[in-house]
Amino acid sequence: MTGITAWVEQATWPAVIAATARLAESVTDPDIALVYAADDDARAVAGGSVRGLLGRRRNDDRVHAATQAAAEVVLADALATLARPAAVRVVHGRPERAVLAALDGMDWLVLARDGDLTRLGPHSLGPHTRFVLDHAPCDVVLVWPDSAPGIDTAPPPPPPGAP
Repeated sequence: MTGITAWVEQATWPAVIAATARLAESVTDPDIALVYAADDDARAVAGGSVRGLLGRRRNDDRVHAATQAAAEVVLADALATLARPAAVRVVHGRPERAVLAALDGMDWLVLARDGDLTRLGPHSLGPHTRFVLDHAPCDVVLVWPDSAPGIDTAPPPPPPGAP
């Protein structure tokens, strides 16, 4: 059985799900997992802000609940759009590490560019996405969340004699 993991994020999930569906059509009986990475560092910062404003005895349970609810909505929408069986998981921790851990034993990762989407080049990948792309222990399908920018947006070539 072929394992496909789709890294689902708030802004890019439609493109990731479309690419996952196309990939799944070419595979016999794929095992699909939709993964949403909840950034615990961001949750800790938000929780610290709440405690700073409202007192140290406050905790970040509401922040955690809001993060979890947002993840579940995105995953439910993604699953409905995929229209085929898939496991859904919210993974916690540093997003790049949590996604890498979710790839254990998988054959494919589908993810989307999430940086500067106005031009071609390495800046079209955010830091978490770049890390996962560089360290994924499987084949990777990288998609643009919308139309790719024109070839004229590629960085200029290096000057003559540059390494």
